[in-house]
Amino acid sequence: MWSWLTRIAEACWRPVRRYARMSKDEDEDDVLVWSRDIGRHSAGEFSFAVVQANEIIEDHSQVETGPSATFVGVYDGHGGPDASRFISDHLFLHLMRLARENGTISEDVVKNAFSATEDGFLAHVRRTCQMKPLMAAIGSCCLVGVIWRGTLYIANLGDSRAVIGYLGRSNNIIAEQLTRDHNASMEEVRQELRSLHPDDSHIVVLKHGVWRIKGIIQVSRSIGDAYLKKPEFTIDPSFPRFRLSEPLCRPVLTAEPSIHTRVLRPQDKFLIFASDGLWEHLTNQEAVEIVYSYPRAGIARRLVRTALQEAARKREMRYADLKKVDKGIRRFFHDDITVVVVFIDHELLLESNASVPELSIRGFIDTAGPSDFSGLGGIYVNSSAVA
Repeated sequence: MWSWLTRIAEACWRPVRRYARMSKDEDEDDVLVWSRDIGRHSAGEFSFAVVQANEIIEDHSQVETGPSATFVGVYDGHGGPDASRFISDHLFLHLMRLARENGTISEDVVKNAFSATEDGFLAHVRRTCQMKPLMAAIGSCCLVGVIWRGTLYIANLGDSRAVIGYLGRSNNIIAEQLTRDHNASMEEVRQELRSLHPDDSHIVVLKHGVWRIKGIIQVSRSIGDAYLKKPEFTIDPSFPRFRLSEPLCRPVLTAEPSIHTRVLRPQDKFLIFASDGLWEHLTNQEAVEIVYSYPRAGIARRLVRTALQEAARKREMRYADLKKVDKGIRRFFHDDITVVVVFIDHELLLESNASVPELSIRGFIDTAGPSDFSGLGGIYVNSSAVA
């Protein structure tokens, strides 16, 4: 019965093989996983992995390293890759520009970088929607982490998630979720939406057992999804999937991120940044225990592999068979998954490590080029942001 699953799309697999960066272990045949098993950042090491499920990958991601700071971005697109790719190309640059203009990194600087990225993408939609009307329905979750001078800034839109692993009093590893899931499956999100839209009885609708905003989308915050934010981007009724029950009077989605700031402590050992494709199959605690129990090199790929094994188990199939399923069809079994694990070595945390190059590493696209952390070494921490 699984014969249809065992078809190998050679034309699809061939380009992905170019991106594989894996150590020789029991999974060197995981050609649909791109990974950078280990790399250096200003306060330690990182591990990075991506697996594709959609016909065109909608996850975009990046790690930016420099002597005095580290930036991580995970962008889980929906409706297409345009928004997540746009964020990858622009958000970090906005952050660096604003940091230099303000002379600091702060919560406001991070928030304004999100706002500038949203404004830029909506302008892009405005320019292109005549030729490509469904650009107005393309959006992306956006999870960002910045480590700078011993302080961690986390900003999040949507349901990607950042989790920190820290040592408890009994020397056991404990998971702490640093982000809030902006997803209508959460009761607190539904309550928030109802309080913001008291006159709209259809602001959240249970459809086929899934809570959706306006019966269409699960995430309540995103970059893009212009047709759910501005009336000018209303999509033609000939596309019923995006049809609203009544004209849009005010935005039902927002690009206002949740911000979390944390002065890193000696007990804090590592961070996991991942799109929701990982968290559909692993709990926070399961993920941190895996990271804590295995070597650093390849740990992001190990998390992805564990999630895929669990996805196969849920469908009562073998992991070996799941690996053979074509892209596109794979989306019925699991989502695109991006994982970045960032280890924190506290002896390096407050040092200026000139031996760490300024590199920009893009997930799955497999590019590594110069990054732009110039000027950060001379600016100071905004004490009001970390109090």
